[in-house]
Amino acid sequence: MFQAFINMWRVSELRNKLLFTLGMLVIYRIGFHIPLPAVDQSSLAEWARNAAGGAAGNLIAYMGIFTGGALGQSTIFGLGVMPYISAAIIFQLLATVLPSLQQLQKEGPAGRQKVQEYTRYATVGLCLVQAVFWMGFMLRSGLVYPEYADNGGSWLFWSCGVMGLTAGTVFLMWLGEQIDKYGIGNGVSLIITAGIVAGMPSAILEVAGGFSISGADDKPYGVDTAIFLILAFVIVVAGSIVITQGQRRIPIQQAKHTRGRRVYGGQRSYLPLRVNHGGVMPIIFASSLMIFPSTIIGYLGGAYPDASAVHFLARNFRMDGYPYVLTYIGLIYFFAYFWTTVQFQPKEMATQLRDHGSFIPGLRPGPRTAEYLETVMERITYVGAGFLAVIAVIPTIVAGVFKIPFSVSNFLGGTGLLIVVSVMLDFVQRIEASLMMRNYQGFLGKGGGGKGPRIRGARGGP
Repeated sequence: MFQAFINMWRVSELRNKLLFTLGMLVIYRIGFHIPLPAVDQSSLAEWARNAAGGAAGNLIAYMGIFTGGALGQSTIFGLGVMPYISAAIIFQLLATVLPSLQQLQKEGPAGRQKVQEYTRYATVGLCLVQAVFWMGFMLRSGLVYPEYADNGGSWLFWSCGVMGLTAGTVFLMWLGEQIDKYGIGNGVSLIITAGIVAGMPSAILEVAGGFSISGADDKPYGVDTAIFLILAFVIVVAGSIVITQGQRRIPIQQAKHTRGRRVYGGQRSYLPLRVNHGGVMPIIFASSLMIFPSTIIGYLGGAYPDASAVHFLARNFRMDGYPYVLTYIGLIYFFAYFWTTVQFQPKEMATQLRDHGSFIPGLRPGPRTAEYLETVMERITYVGAGFLAVIAVIPTIVAGVFKIPFSVSNFLGGTGLLIVVSVMLDFVQRIEASLMMRNYQGFLGKGGGGKGPRIRGARGGP
């Protein structure tokens, strides 16, 4: 492993890509601490601490994990990359129902570049809408300095706030694209991962500050809590690696054909189907929807404090409540199948296999192959959704049973950790591929062990 780290810096091209990627992430972290003008940061920080554990606090925690933003600090990167992700998801869904977008995607790099351009325009529009809502919320909540809050807020407050948040998200989108082009790894995913990793030390220190072996009254965390968090960390990391790498390989046989006196084809290969085809998207959608019941019940509790039905809903739809957990798991399964249905097209895949002269042994090409692929995908999606449900429920159990803040439990054993593991696996695999291409020993196995970046088959090589 140590030798692999040394090999990374021997190859000049790989070294430049790594340094460029690190530089872009450093720029992101610098901009992460630039505040918006006219916002009272101390009042906002106090409001965020008071809202921790409630619907608004959980919403901020989720957005901080999934977007790399910081609404609790109201910086120029407050919205993060969520508008860009939302726009990309919208166009992915539209591509399944609009023939014009389908045709653009089939045109190759030029068509995909056009779709990417539409995504950027949609990102700016979403940024403007979300920025207006967030600035209005801070104005109504008294989180703005009085001189800027008179008569619904001054034009300077609205223009600087909306343009600052929009420019921050557009800049993050540009940073991600630059990493994709000149660096290594997926730019947007690395930005989200950098935000999660930056919050992990504070979460660990918060647990360490409240830990006591003797079980003191002023220390809420004991040995049982520490053991559970460590086990959750190990299990989630190991399970994330297994489920991310897990595939169902469908055997594919290529048909033989004769050209002149030679026979071509006949090779046997595999069609890999990912067990967790939707990634973390089902958890993101389900978590976003589960914010609304808490918000609605909190509003009803304030409007009807003596209603028994409201008390019943508030008691059962807490994060550690049985109905809440069941509803959460059901939504994860629903969105896992929904995302797989949108992304995985068995009919199109069966048609491509038939056009390339390949087939699944024992199955006729065409509709029968598509039906088989759909059945297999439904079964493995059930397993992948079950794993995502377990990952999603772990922080809920930790926050409810062990009385640990949700931000801490979500970093140490939940979705945030799943995102970090998945992105880091992809990052390591890209470095591995670059090292193996140059005949170096990589992280995941033994390479050629050469001392220089020689490529097998090049001039002067074996």
